[in-house]
Amino acid sequence: MAFSMASQSKSRRSRRAPMAEINVTPFVDVMLVLLIIFMVTAPLLASGVPVELPDSRANPIDQSPSQVTVAIDNAGVIYIDNTRIPAGGFADALLQIDPGSQASGPIIVLRADRTLDYGRVMAVMGELNRTGFNSISLVTNGSVSPP
Repeated sequence: MAFSMASQSKSRRSRRAPMAEINVTPFVDVMLVLLIIFMVTAPLLASGVPVELPDSRANPIDQSPSQVTVAIDNAGVIYIDNTRIPAGGFADALLQIDPGSQASGPIIVLRADRTLDYGRVMAVMGELNRTGFNSISLVTNGSVSPP
């Protein structure tokens, strides 16, 4: 009788279905680490040139893949997509920009330091207009209080 019980319990174990559950805990851990990495690095990719932007209550602009970022730092140095432009070479650098599929060229996103002279920013905008870039967006910090 003892022999039949032992064989009976062995046959029960072998007839059980294999466990079909997936352990997702390691997967969730990896995804959380990747999320943290992307959250830390994403702001660094958006703006490479350190510029202290002025405050404004303007609506945020939409980002499109065909936009070109022009930045002017507090020393008045001009950057096009994080590439420093030598003094006097801004007009030539603008001619190298691919006009894209839009009639007025790509959207220009202008980031200028708040300490700059108004004339310096207007000179850059005038050169953009002269070379045919008529769609210019000015970037500012968000502000909650009205001026």
